[in-house]
Amino acid sequence: MENNQLSSPPKADEDEDEAMLHRLEVELKLRMNVFEKLYKELKRKYGMPKGQWKLWCKRPKTERGREEVIIGAILTQRTNWRNVEIAINNLKRAKINSLKNIYRLGPKKVENLIKPSGFYKAKAQYLFNLAKFIVENYGSLEKGGMKKVELKELREELLKLKGIGPETADSILLYALDKPIFVIDEYTRRLLKKYNLAAQTNYQFLQKLFEENLRRDYRLYQDFHALIVINGKNSRSNPGSSPPSADTTGQEIN
Repeated sequence: MENNQLSSPPKADEDEDEAMLHRLEVELKLRMNVFEKLYKELKRKYGMPKGQWKLWCKRPKTERGREEVIIGAILTQRTNWRNVEIAINNLKRAKINSLKNIYRLGPKKVENLIKPSGFYKAKAQYLFNLAKFIVENYGSLEKGGMKKVELKELREELLKLKGIGPETADSILLYALDKPIFVIDEYTRRLLKKYNLAAQTNYQFLQKLFEENLRRDYRLYQDFHALIVINGKNSRSNPGSSPPSADTTGQEIN
């Protein structure tokens, strides 16, 4: 009578599986090191973000500072930051630089003031829609509790508003509300392409790529993204580099 015994997997197969896992772990660590290295190199080259980013990366921000970031996130769509600064200064001089005032006065009162930013009729309506959403649902950013809402839920709500796409929504979440979500824009895509770090260019894939390879920290995300944009704008003056279609952090006009 033959003895039937359960045979264990060959040791060669186990060794092969372990080797494959080890290669995957090494590959992931190397990729993580590339992202961390890029951040450190940009920080060493440019220091802390300046210009527009001095406010956007400021920690902590005041309520008014957060509101200015939100207004800027809309105005910067399809234009350069110099034009946005003129528009924001116009709003400040008219004392309409708060979300409550924009909501109270309506889009028509805002249009001429933000004209330098371009697409001013559309942007005035987008600002009003966003101000209405925030004021009616939360009252304010800090005290009203908007900042305490879970990231995924808040992002879904913002994306329902006309004029707010992923880049604008994530800019608001990251820079105005300190939510750990990485912003993807044309400068980010160009950086990844330059270093052959991504075969795909769609927004969700690239965002996941950054977030999986960096520690989950809104401060890191703020500074890293800001430095990527600063570097991208700076490299425009280098021979052989072709600039994005607009010198801006936002490209969305629906």
